[in-house]
Amino acid sequence: MVRRLYPVIACGGILLAVVSVVVAQVGGDGSLDPVTMTISEYAAEDGGDVIEPAMAILGVSSLALLAGMRAVRAPVQGWPARLMAIWSLALIAAAVVPATAAGAGATWQTDVHRCLSAAAFVSVPAAATQLVGRFAEDERWRPVARLVEWLALASGLGLAAITYVALPGHGVVIGLVERLLLTTEVAVLGVLAVNLLWLTWGPIPRGQLVERLGERRPFAEISQHIVN
Repeated sequence: MVRRLYPVIACGGILLAVVSVVVAQVGGDGSLDPVTMTISEYAAEDGGDVIEPAMAILGVSSLALLAGMRAVRAPVQGWPARLMAIWSLALIAAAVVPATAAGAGATWQTDVHRCLSAAAFVSVPAAATQLVGRFAEDERWRPVARLVEWLALASGLGLAAITYVALPGHGVVIGLVERLLLTTEVAVLGVLAVNLLWLTWGPIPRGQLVERLGERRPFAEISQHIVN
């Protein structure tokens, strides 16, 4: 039963985190500019009472997603699983060690927070890129393979854009670029979470069926089992 709760936690947590961040910025201080300020800078200036817990929730939800995918024997073994774990733990740690406001000057907390954020941003595009080929060979995940491929491409381009903006671009519109990158990365997680929810709770409990029949049995045999 615990395994069947993983996709529910993942979907619910991702949705809650996204709504919380959007509401916090839409209803936040009007003097703060989300186009030029990163989410961390925005949270530091606005108090971080909503955004930081939302990032922690997103990290926990991502861990639940990873656990759920492993429970149904999704093809995430190896580096994809490690990268998803890095994303999750980096988000949780970044929420625990938030960046300080601009007027506070350079602090070790801000440096650690930036390193954790960088690790998180790199992890999802790298994991998604490796998962595309694996999903294409897995009947259960093939329906989302193409969508994950496009999102992986978009997040890769976003990662290149934010790298340029942060270094030679001198931070121009870095807030906008970061939010677009984060949107594509959360979209990757959302697609995985929704498919996991379908596999676990859909009309045909395919996740349970595969577990019972064994992960190495061909999908045609599983389909025959359903018919019989």
